Amino acid sequence: MDESTNQFPEQAARDNIDKQLHAAGWAVQDKDKIDWNESIGIAIRGYQTDVGPTDYLLFVERKPVGLIEAKKEEEGSKLISHEPQAENYATSKLKYLDNDQLPFVYESTGTITRFTDYRDPKPRSRPVFTFHRPETFKAWLKEGKSLRARLLDIPGLPESGLRDCQIKAIINLEKSFKENKPRSLIQMATGAGKTYTAITSIYRLLKFANAKRILFLVDTRNLGEQAEQEFLAYQPSDDNRKFMELYNVQRLHSNYISSDSQVCISTIQRLYSILKGEELDEEAEEKNQDETKWEPKEPMPVVYDEKIPIEQFDFIVIDECHRSIYNLWKQVLDYFDAFLIGLTATPDKRTFGFFNENVVSEYSHEEAVADGVNVGYDVYLIETEISQHGAKIKAKEFVDKRERLSRRKRWEQLDEDVSYSKKELDKDVVNPSQIRNIIRAFKNKLPEIFPGRKEVPKTLVFAKTDSHADDIIQIVREEFNEGNEFCNKITYKTKDEDPKSILTRFRNAYNPRIAVTVAMISVGIDVKPLECLLFMRDVKSKGYFEQMKGRGTRTFGYDDLKKVTPSALSAKTHFVVVDAVGVTKSLKTDSRPLERKRSTPMKELLDAVTMGVRDEDLFISLAGRLARLEKQLTDQEKETFEEKAKGKTLSETVKDLLNAYNPDKIEEKAQVLKRENPEITKIQALDMAKESLGKTASSIFNGELNKYIENVCRVHEQIIDIVNIDNVTKAQWGKDSLDKAREIVNDFSKYMEEHKDEIIALSIFYDQPYRLRELTSSMVKDVLEKLRMDKPLLAPLYVWQAYEQLEEVNGKSPKSELVALVSLIRRITGLDDKLTAYDKTVDRNFQKWVFEKQAGALKFNEEQMGWLRMMKEHIATSFHIEVDDLDYTPFDAHGGRGMMFQLFGNGMNEVISEMNEALAV
Repeated sequence: MDESTNQFPEQAARDNIDKQLHAAGWAVQDKDKIDWNESIGIAIRGYQTDVGPTDYLLFVERKPVGLIEAKKEEEGSKLISHEPQAENYATSKLKYLDNDQLPFVYESTGTITRFTDYRDPKPRSRPVFTFHRPETFKAWLKEGKSLRARLLDIPGLPESGLRDCQIKAIINLEKSFKENKPRSLIQMATGAGKTYTAITSIYRLLKFANAKRILFLVDTRNLGEQAEQEFLAYQPSDDNRKFMELYNVQRLHSNYISSDSQVCISTIQRLYSILKGEELDEEAEEKNQDETKWEPKEPMPVVYDEKIPIEQFDFIVIDECHRSIYNLWKQVLDYFDAFLIGLTATPDKRTFGFFNENVVSEYSHEEAVADGVNVGYDVYLIETEISQHGAKIKAKEFVDKRERLSRRKRWEQLDEDVSYSKKELDKDVVNPSQIRNIIRAFKNKLPEIFPGRKEVPKTLVFAKTDSHADDIIQIVREEFNEGNEFCNKITYKTKDEDPKSILTRFRNAYNPRIAVTVAMISVGIDVKPLECLLFMRDVKSKGYFEQMKGRGTRTFGYDDLKKVTPSALSAKTHFVVVDAVGVTKSLKTDSRPLERKRSTPMKELLDAVTMGVRDEDLFISLAGRLARLEKQLTDQEKETFEEKAKGKTLSETVKDLLNAYNPDKIEEKAQVLKRENPEITKIQALDMAKESLGKTASSIFNGELNKYIENVCRVHEQIIDIVNIDNVTKAQWGKDSLDKAREIVNDFSKYMEEHKDEIIALSIFYDQPYRLRELTSSMVKDVLEKLRMDKPLLAPLYVWQAYEQLEEVNGKSPKSELVALVSLIRRITGLDDKLTAYDKTVDRNFQKWVFEKQAGALKFNEEQMGWLRMMKEHIATSFHIEVDDLDYTPFDAHGGRGMMFQLFGNGMNEVISEMNEALAV
């Protein structure tokens, strides 16, 4: 029998403590067998004090620095109650030594450990994964003040160059640090500058609190690359050097962490693999964990790594923390003795819970829109018959059947009826007519959705699968009569092109106008000129949907937008969600459910095994799926599997997965290990056997093999329904958009009313309409500039579009913002009963004036009428005409003021005055 099974609970706890101390670099010795040369750090059992013997007294370079109060495991629930006892020992006098109070104190059961640094301003114990290293205590004592004491010395924040929301976040975050709160959450809308806020805080922690090393944690490689670029570009306000000239920033590409790096950027997947002592397949860093559905009952625990001790980082910033703090990944965060700072735009209840409800800053999308940091969105609905209800293909009909992987087609007659619901669309059955009708309706309604545009606004389409995306791309190109460059796919990886280069073009070049993506919603799709999101897939997660919408919220100036969308008439004022699947109406869950159905997709099982999950349900589920798959594969497919699985057959793979949790195989392997390593205990041999069998079973799984399995295990074919022709049943603005339109019109009217006494042009419209003949282009520009400064989202063309949703409008949306602004002001001041394009008003008034003139003695000849029409066009766009204007385009090309004098003689000035008065009414 293994001796450890017959121990007293106290001794079992001490054995665990001994192992953890050894792992952390301490030599554990009895008080009567002290050897100072064994290690820099010595833990002496039973050292005598004036209040009794300590369980463990910790020495670094022969100087007492701390102690451990050991308790049996059952005491874990009330470990805090033993703090006074531990403190009593820490303040006692040690035998033979004239010591001060010991600063570093632990209470531990060997399973649960708490730590107090009595150098802190208000010493407070905290849970730790294990013990700190002796070299760490040596460095801490050399620094003098503790980190928590140094945090109190951080000076006030210079506010220049920061937004109000960033100032609030940093000030409150530093206040939270000073109050020794271990976890803090910054909730900040997409586009509001979360990363810049975090880097500013990191800079201040390194400079003023002398933080040793800070981890910036992401959950996709793309986000890590983005963060690295932001660190590279960051310029502190109090130093003329860039951040990376002051501090070393390392983005982890391997398991090596440089000793001189002050900031580390890593995916949580990589950090997890490091703490498991395993290499990481780089493809595991491509996908965000919000998309992973497998959740094991008990994830394999991380183990202590002396190269990465628990004190490796002083602070951990967790980007997109709503995705990174659960299940497998929570262990990574619990491992480190560090302050945790979460960054997210879309927290859920679990996020708030994890961060102890310590929300240091909340800045919602609505607040960001109000401040002009983000733009809001409108919803446009497109519904078709088949999108809503599915369809039925009758027996005897001929259909195409298409292989999912090769997309090769064959013609076949159905033996029986095939009915499909909207959920099965684009998975088991593809109906090209359904896709085509949505795309065609989108194209036909673009003049309504984006008035005045000559090109398609930058549009991102969300598809269900890669195959669905390919179908959409083909139909988009056909319906818009465009070539390949017009519409591209953005995925994690493409065969022909790096997705980053497509993204760069989508962001900066004229083409592509439309991009289609399956899952790249939160891995760096930051495309500021994006103005339209077309949903052709539903989403059930509220947070996930908010992330997808977040792709469109970025603001973008007029000059920048015109570079990629030349016909844009103003800065980006909003974006449009085109809902073709009911995504804006479907019920959303607050977060991913904790319980999963057994019907976990094969892809999720493969991803979980690749990420190092060791779970009996997972291994057995995957073995069962692969066993069924083996019966379906051709000999050629089995050979391909063996090539990609490093020579292992599919049946051997299944056997290894089952053996990993087979008690007989574990016992058998443990006996072999015990014979090879006589010094290990039976329990240790069993643990090693489980680990070895688990590694053997999972070692072959990687991105390439997983992709192959995923492809061959799918149903080989899809039915292409060319029998049922779809039709659009609805294409209109959503109800919420109508409410927003009313709000925009009301806000515009309110703003104009509030400023009517400040701006000359407004005072004329409101109080002195008889002076409209004096209105000049520069006066209207004053109104526009004031509006742009105070309310950039109330751009005249956007307000015009809001009116179009609420009432019948006379005339098309003007091309000029100035003309649109005058038209709108005339509407809200009651000069026009309904919104009328100002050129229409001028046309109407011109006809009336000419008719009245022609009815009298004066008759204009054709040459005079041509000149008057030029003057009318000038007034329609510039609101007023002066004699000096006749020296410029278009009049100068027709002889200028001299020609007008020839045509109208001494009556020239009177004609100009009359037209200014008559046409402006």
